[in-house]
Amino acid sequence: MHKIAIIDFGSQYAHLIARRIRDLNVYSEILNNSASIEKLKEYKGIILSGGPSSVYEEGSPTINEKIFKLEVPVLGICYGHQLMMHALGGKVEKGDGQGSEFGEAEMKILKAESIFKSFKKNEKIEVWMSHADKVAKLPKGFEIIASSKDDPYSAVADLKRNFFGLQFHPEVVHTKRGEEIFTNFLDICFVQRDWTVQSFIKKIIKEIQEQVSDRKVFMLVSGGVDSSVAYDLLIKALGQDRVKGYMIDTGLLRQNEAEEVVKMLKKAGIEIHVEQAQVKFLKALNLATEPEEKRKIIGEMFLKIQAEISQRENLNPEDWLLGQGTIYPDTIESGGTKNSNVIKTHHNRIEKIQQMISQGLIIEPIKDLYKDEVRQVGLKLGLPKELIQRQPFPGPGLGVRILCNKESFSKNKSFENLTKKVNEFIKDKFAIDLQAVVLPIKSVGVQGDFRTYKHPAVLYGKVKDWKILEKLSPAITNKFLDINRVIYLFCLDKLDLRKIRYNAGYITENRIKILQKADYLSRQCLDKVDTEKMVWQMPVVLLPLSIQGDDTESIVLRPIVSQEAMTANFAQLSMVEIESLAKEIMKDKQISAVFYDITNKPPATIEWE
Repeated sequence: MHKIAIIDFGSQYAHLIARRIRDLNVYSEILNNSASIEKLKEYKGIILSGGPSSVYEEGSPTINEKIFKLEVPVLGICYGHQLMMHALGGKVEKGDGQGSEFGEAEMKILKAESIFKSFKKNEKIEVWMSHADKVAKLPKGFEIIASSKDDPYSAVADLKRNFFGLQFHPEVVHTKRGEEIFTNFLDICFVQRDWTVQSFIKKIIKEIQEQVSDRKVFMLVSGGVDSSVAYDLLIKALGQDRVKGYMIDTGLLRQNEAEEVVKMLKKAGIEIHVEQAQVKFLKALNLATEPEEKRKIIGEMFLKIQAEISQRENLNPEDWLLGQGTIYPDTIESGGTKNSNVIKTHHNRIEKIQQMISQGLIIEPIKDLYKDEVRQVGLKLGLPKELIQRQPFPGPGLGVRILCNKESFSKNKSFENLTKKVNEFIKDKFAIDLQAVVLPIKSVGVQGDFRTYKHPAVLYGKVKDWKILEKLSPAITNKFLDINRVIYLFCLDKLDLRKIRYNAGYITENRIKILQKADYLSRQCLDKVDTEKMVWQMPVVLLPLSIQGDDTESIVLRPIVSQEAMTANFAQLSMVEIESLAKEIMKDKQISAVFYDITNKPPATIEWE
């Protein structure tokens, strides 16, 4: 099977590149920049990813220049483009305004051939830029093939050697004709278009059989799409008698989750056991408040419960591997390649798991797939549609959807000052009837190729127009670097800032029940309003925040639209229906506010923690 290599220099978009190539039925793999020349000889073409570094800085990721003597096409994107120019004798320097570009830009095609063969000369296309550095001089043999207003070197090529450099990002949806560019590059590589879900299933079943050999697999099944598909692949490869599946009821599942999952898997002829461990998980999470701390505790508890079951069932550790439903985005957000920045540590990437992986004790059948590919595999395997089309649910469950806080407080001067600045910005730039307040609560985000842990801003007022909110949200996060998320308050047009109170709150049985009920109501509402199934996922989050000056809490609705979860847009559902849902949720007197997350990814991750 022909393959394309993507060399990762720390870009969160490296996986988007891989996804785009696979969409064109060509298998792609992501490699570290330390990959050997012998390894790279296996590929029909090489793509150099973007990244957060500058090529002229000491310690920035480099590349073995022998790559350029392999006589295969090379495509450099953003940092990869600059690195190729730098390595081959060109010059790269800091943009300093002119030459720096962020966001959408218009680019003019100057040479309509090769990688631009499907375009017309002088045609203008919309592309997505994200760079502070710029190419100032081309290496020998290169020429300009497209330019933007701020960067004459938007696209360059050495047409004799089939080397191409793009300063923009063809892999993101904001570059309208990015797929054409990749198609043209693949044509230059003369690759066979033979990668399909069916071919993957055959390949992975063979690999499972080889890795497991004469051993067996113990699989922890969360009930989500990923672990269910991984579990079924293991059964298909090894037989049910060599795969033992347990669903751990952590007490952090959605309402009626365990019963529903067992029923759906049974329908597909798949056997699974349920282990009751609610008390153990609650005890372990007793005083945990930080997201990374909670993920680590939950990950370690899964291993502890697995060990307890193994001992109880007299399972010899030497005869068993541990199966996991890890997918590609889990590895990149956990810093899965050498140059990537950790966005958040997934529970299946804690230190103990990493050690077990290095010892060959873990098997992860779908670690190279994206969520939509996992769903396609599940359908091919014959799993029930209602299981495959379920909303993604994190392995740590509601544990990372219940925000925690160690102490209560009601005022904070620094946030009052930031709130004042945000309101001045809204008044000056938008002149609309909306107010803002910045919360000292923190949530995880991703800006550029880096993890952020910053604050949400609440918008409230009489404006009920998604188009206005869609413009205002990124304007706020771009202007104020201490804010990585914007949420909109439903049901109330006014807030008494003196009554906003941030309460102490941990993971307790009562808080779990509050969130389970709100989540259940939200999923019922989504089934009603999202008839075309546009929403990828709708996390529902519990905040230890009261707008009444008491011990009540708040709910955040986070519906998003996405293809592969590496980027996402907030879903614009019916405001009338969401208003009705908010009122239904607030019938629980322990809830004083319902917010709607209006932040895209980036700068906010899909989950809050």
